[in-house]
Amino acid sequence: MEPSGTPESITPFEYDPQSLLCENKTFTFATISTTILYLLVFLLSLVGNSLVLWVLVKYESLESLTNVFIFNLCLSDLAFSCLLPVWITAYHWGWLLGDFLCKLLSMIFSISLYSSIFFLTIMTIHRYLSVVRPLSSLRVHTLQCRVLVTIAVWATSILSSIPDAIFHTVLSSQCQYSERKGFLTSVYQHNVFFLLSIGIILFCYVEILKTLFRSRSKRRPRTVRLIFTIVAAYFLSWAPYNLLLFLETLLKLGVIQSCEFSQQMDYAMLICRNLAFSHCCFNPVLYVFVGVKFRRHLKSLLRHFRVCGQQAASIPHHTAGSFNYEGASFY
Repeated sequence: MEPSGTPESITPFEYDPQSLLCENKTFTFATISTTILYLLVFLLSLVGNSLVLWVLVKYESLESLTNVFIFNLCLSDLAFSCLLPVWITAYHWGWLLGDFLCKLLSMIFSISLYSSIFFLTIMTIHRYLSVVRPLSSLRVHTLQCRVLVTIAVWATSILSSIPDAIFHTVLSSQCQYSERKGFLTSVYQHNVFFLLSIGIILFCYVEILKTLFRSRSKRRPRTVRLIFTIVAAYFLSWAPYNLLLFLETLLKLGVIQSCEFSQQMDYAMLICRNLAFSHCCFNPVLYVFVGVKFRRHLKSLLRHFRVCGQQAASIPHHTAGSFNYEGASFY
């Protein structure tokens, strides 16, 4: 996504007064493609993240710090994806929910964005400590630690999202920033968080890869592939969009003055924003579905429903306790 809720993410059809003479040719195409994509992302994220939460509650233990991170990451993605239908209605009929809900939903949108980034970064740090410095992570698995980390992440996300609630209002039947400085603040804040998280993630995974390559584990290739997949998906989803957001601030500030460049930015922003927004339905695949234990849990769950549907109680199937001793998390 973008810096919590810039006009390009929440209200893509906000018009800058300085660019009224530069015709926006992407509106019709953007409306159709965005509507279809947002609906698909919403459905896939709802199904994928709900399955993850179900399996976590039914089969796994939240005593694992990794599982706590996955649980909260799913909640972040669900909150984000559940707001997509609201933005779809705003595309077609304008903002109909009033000023209060404009501020509240913009803030929730931003909270889901920041919490997702923060939990992803902390998951990476935790994985780094577990692999590179295992002795230093012995005390981070207590209940107190899990609660404190979770509260700290959500509290930081809420505080980071307050500016979006303050600066958002209903203008011209759209929920958008009331002042240009609100948009600029949101963009710069999000880019700072993004760059910090990317820097931390890259450092951690470089150290993890060094440690894995020095080890003689037979499972090293699969672990390395998973690590590269996680980093690449996160970076490719967000880096292009954040770069375009920064370029858009230059357009709004008048540093770049080109109608042709502005039109090209419209198309590029549409593609990169849709890619970034789709990341909420990638997470279940990248972080959980690739896990061997999750596939077993899912098969057990589907087998249970199939047996119930056939009313064949005599057919043996796995129960919730089948995998309790395979480890502390999906990985």
